[in-house]
Amino acid sequence: LADLDVLEKALTKVKKSAKSGDKELKIKSEVLEKIYNKAAEGIQLRNIVSGDDIKYIKEFNLLTIKPVLYVANVDEDGLADDNEYVSQLKKVAEKENAGCVKISCKLESEIAELDEEEKNEFLDEMGLEKSGLEKVIAGGYELLDLITFFTAGEKEVKAWTIKKNTKAVEAAAKIHSDISRGFIRAEVCSFDIFKEYKSLQKIKEAGKMRLEGKEYIVKDGDIIYFRFNV
Repeated sequence: LADLDVLEKALTKVKKSAKSGDKELKIKSEVLEKIYNKAAEGIQLRNIVSGDDIKYIKEFNLLTIKPVLYVANVDEDGLADDNEYVSQLKKVAEKENAGCVKISCKLESEIAELDEEEKNEFLDEMGLEKSGLEKVIAGGYELLDLITFFTAGEKEVKAWTIKKNTKAVEAAAKIHSDISRGFIRAEVCSFDIFKEYKSLQKIKEAGKMRLEGKEYIVKDGDIIYFRFNV
């Protein structure tokens, strides 16, 4: 209802302005009218708005175009198999092009009291690969098309969040504009390689560190050392 109200007011205003003969305003008016009619039918806008239409409605901050992640809270037994309610929720999420994850808040409260080693043992005993919190975070990242890459120095390791399909030179700018401006190359290894060798020095000695240029598309979990000169 809120989106309908916003669209109705915007459509009235744009239609009036479009009478001036401005081609761009005419297109905007047509797009808004199309989207308004769909919203009036109760259709979630995130399912129908894409491509060029986005730029015409971005300014209105419509609620039903925002990504949605449903979180189903179940008991311990419900983590293994979906109950009736979770199955229904997953169907709704699929229909709305939304995300859906299943967690047990009771178990999460227990996990929160454990250190990292105890947590991993607990998850193994429960037959779970990830905690509920990790599932929610991963679900959010997937929904928003985000990934993480890492930089590792002598004093700290840091995680950086970027959009999928980001180029190496653009990822460098996330750290500092000087690194992007003076980009020479990126020394890259995957997180799986790091888990195998446990040390960047050993990875280099084994010849597993790759050299990539500006156009390299950063992958989720990449560990990167940027070479630059300004």
